Amino acid sequence: MKTDHLKCSQAKENLASTLGIKYSTDDFPVHERRDWLHEFINQEYAKVEITPPAINDNLFNEVTIYPWKDLRLSSVRSNEIELKRKTQEPNLYTQDAYFLVILVSGNYRLQQNGKEIFLQPGDMSIYDATLAHKISCSKKFSKLIISIPRSILRDRVSGAEHCTAIRIPGNSGTGAIATNFIHSTLNQTNQLAIPEFYALSDYSLDLLTLALATIRPEKFNLSNSHSLILNRIKIYIEAHLSNSDINPTMVANDIGLSSRYINTLFQKEETSLMRFIWRRRLENCRNDLLSPINNGNRISDIAFRWGFNDLSHFSRVFKQQYDLSPKDYRHKMTFKNTNEI
Repeated sequence: MKTDHLKCSQAKENLASTLGIKYSTDDFPVHERRDWLHEFINQEYAKVEITPPAINDNLFNEVTIYPWKDLRLSSVRSNEIELKRKTQEPNLYTQDAYFLVILVSGNYRLQQNGKEIFLQPGDMSIYDATLAHKISCSKKFSKLIISIPRSILRDRVSGAEHCTAIRIPGNSGTGAIATNFIHSTLNQTNQLAIPEFYALSDYSLDLLTLALATIRPEKFNLSNSHSLILNRIKIYIEAHLSNSDINPTMVANDIGLSSRYINTLFQKEETSLMRFIWRRRLENCRNDLLSPINNGNRISDIAFRWGFNDLSHFSRVFKQQYDLSPKDYRHKMTFKNTNEI
């Protein structure tokens, strides 16, 4: 099956600004649907083996994908199916992620790391897309998937790898709040401009972080006071990323804590204060390079906006993080998005 088939199947929604891309097995003859679906899932999500319904013409799968700032939101409708991934490295850089699943209807069984859970409509769970897992849905179902890059979730949730394949109830508590918020966001995409839709990504991530904290093993939880302090530090950093002079001493003085203590808090998340600052700057630069709003802006303007004061240094660290120079990254992503329209 050629990737040309993928391009032919794309039907973008005509929203206030183009947000979602729809893919469907219905766009192909019955005898091509299994091969197309296998290639599509391997390209867009993770390399898996697919066991479709016993009756080939009963194979149906429809996915609408919404780029969502640092995340990606997918709405899926499907007939019965089973997906199985063996232990291996991700195919693509973008697949080095955790997938958060919210079941909308039907049934859903997830197996990973020796654990097995069954979700009911409204429930959610996460799994590591790079590790062995098995997903079984024995009848027609629908779900939402939020792809969260590994680095982002690790920055927010210590011990995230121990939160996989654990059911988060969707009928009460933070689980209910998170799922309702994400459902409402998806239902309003026709009414939202891209900047508004992207802004809601951060709020969703905050709610998901709170929900994951309810099921995280206790030994990985920071004390309440430490968690509040770390959150206050991160809020300060977000507000001062554009300041090229920001450094541990400045943060410590303005927050009223020692640099050593601040770095101790970040060590619990397997990073340091300055690594966190550089990562957030690079992520903001990457988002601006991808945003249509910044098509007319020079790369240097974007770099300086987020606190870089040396363009050659910015290009070097950007390439280390994303495997392409800022110019090549922007060109590649623009070309890819143009071809998908």
